[in-house]
Amino acid sequence: MNNSILKITVFLVGLFLLLNSIFVLDQRQQAMVIQFGESVRTVEEAGLHFKVPFIQRVTFFENMILDVSAAEKEVLAKDQKRIIVNAYAKYRIVDVLKYYQSVRSSAQAKSRLISDLESSIRQVVGEEPLTALLTNERAKIMKRIATILNEKSMKAGIKIVDVRISRADLPKENSAAIYSRMQTDREKEAKEFRAQGNEEAALIKSEADKNARNIIADAKKQAEILRGEGDKESNRVIAEMMSGDTEFYSFYKTLESYKNSLSSENTKMVITPDSDYLRYLIKK
Repeated sequence: MNNSILKITVFLVGLFLLLNSIFVLDQRQQAMVIQFGESVRTVEEAGLHFKVPFIQRVTFFENMILDVSAAEKEVLAKDQKRIIVNAYAKYRIVDVLKYYQSVRSSAQAKSRLISDLESSIRQVVGEEPLTALLTNERAKIMKRIATILNEKSMKAGIKIVDVRISRADLPKENSAAIYSRMQTDREKEAKEFRAQGNEEAALIKSEADKNARNIIADAKKQAEILRGEGDKESNRVIAEMMSGDTEFYSFYKTLESYKNSLSSENTKMVITPDSDYLRYLIKK
């Protein structure tokens, strides 16, 4: 009976010692074996591992990409304009020993990373104008923040994988002022365009009127020339026709004079009956 109890006791003690001598490491984890407060070794390979029971203990750390977010902060850009920035960083633990010696726990690591991230944002944004954060230059700014943050975090065994600015907005009071100024600028530009358009329209109309006047004047001038030439040619032809009969020619010209002088009903002429002008109207 006593022998059986002893065997059971030895078995249980052995099992207890065995259970305290092994640990299983998941592939998403890495571990550090600590003895009397000092690191003995680090373990990165997943699987079953051994340690000295009771004397050594194991601390586990994440072996995945983690993230941390900084709270929204109002920072000052290079051109002294304020902007609200919110960013987050992705990181992973690459040196367990440095990590353990520097921050000890995940909570302390996140607190330190947030502080370093915020200071890196202030530093980089303070060296850039506001417009850079609102354009394609934003990618370069995030890369610079990541570089500066990584230099700080590597001292604690943490590698920065990426930094992203999730928000970059103007403060409400600044937004209203800037939008108002933008609207004023657009209205000013619109007025300038309208004035320029009206000026060009006036110039085009003036040029068109000038061209029209010139065309009409040229047409009238040409018409007068043609009329004069026509009258001249007409007189020449008539003269040639009448050259053989001077009396008929005199008759023809007198009739034209009658036509021009007596065309109006109100025409009044004061002449004597024996005037030669009436020789073709009065029978003798």
